[in-house]
Amino acid sequence: MQESGIVILGIFVADAAYRADRQPRIGETILGKGFALGPGGKGSNQAVAAARLGSQVKFITRIGDDAFARMARDMWARENIESLVVADPGSFTGSAYIFVDDATGNNAIIVVPGAASDVGVQDIEQNADSIRDASIFMAQFETPIDAAKRGMEIAKSSGTTTVLNPAPAAAVDRDLLELCDYLVPNESEAETLTGMRVQTVEDAREASRALREMGAKSVIVTLGENGALLNLGGECKHLAAFNAGPVVETTGAGDSFCGGFAHALLQGHTPYEATRYACAAASISVTRPGTAPSMPSADEVELLLSKL
Repeated sequence: MQESGIVILGIFVADAAYRADRQPRIGETILGKGFALGPGGKGSNQAVAAARLGSQVKFITRIGDDAFARMARDMWARENIESLVVADPGSFTGSAYIFVDDATGNNAIIVVPGAASDVGVQDIEQNADSIRDASIFMAQFETPIDAAKRGMEIAKSSGTTTVLNPAPAAAVDRDLLELCDYLVPNESEAETLTGMRVQTVEDAREASRALREMGAKSVIVTLGENGALLNLGGECKHLAAFNAGPVVETTGAGDSFCGGFAHALLQGHTPYEATRYACAAASISVTRPGTAPSMPSADEVELLLSKL
């Protein structure tokens, strides 16, 4: 694959992460064990993940004109991400509440996209040349789905590889799934898309087959601590997660996986090799707090892979 870069459609939000033993009930106040405010948003996190690994990345979104927007621009500049961004001073940059279980590192999230809620087909059309020139186009569902679909249509028409991370989970039609070279849901997203329970590797295998029958060309179901299930149309392959150290926070794992997968594809790796690389990247990310700050470097991923 010719390395001409990755274009990612998504949102930026400021992550307000609270660590506690449990979430409070309605009307209840509890004491937490930690707090951090930092950069997040699925698309932006995936852009950081791929750029930190060494890929050329462009990012399409909308933000406000406020302190969180300055946080976003400063981070994109540090990470060498080209931002194809519309600033809307009449709106606001998004934010996310993240509860992190202090014992397990697992999370629950509320996302308010802010200005990114208004990302539309017009934003895609304005950046159509960048999508056509890219090797890979990647999207999620934190922006309106019609924008993601239009981006994938442009990508497919020009031979650009498409990667869709259907998160947050939403019902989709066959027309969109048929645009996916790689569909990358986690267990709960695969459940929403198929109506099937996905709790085991075998469940993921059956769900991946259903998703291919629904139109997706290739499917990768991410399984957290159980790794990932890759279905390219023939035999399904299960790849185990890596043990990179104690789990601190799992919030950025899926984004690290997607960014790592896109980067590895861009470098010419096979889908199996790219999935293994993505599993390693995600395994490192969960050993650190935060989302964008937790993304590993290429040297760290290669070091982990070299130990196996």
